[in-house]
Amino acid sequence: MKNNLAERRAERRWTQADLAAALGVSRQTVISIEREKFDPSLPLAFQIARTFDCRIEDIFIAD
Repeated sequence: MKNNLAERRAERRWTQADLAAALGVSRQTVISIEREKFDPSLPLAFQIARTFDCRIEDIFIAD
């Protein structure tokens, strides 16, 4: 699944560690999602969307 998480994170000038802390996950999880190696669970996807004040579909794009 494609995503624009890295771009949204960069817009806020957050590091991967900053985002991981905000989400309560490891930095490695953020890296894996950004590199499209891992699709987040639905609850995590909702949490990411809430963090960026947008819809899940605004961040994650189906292949």
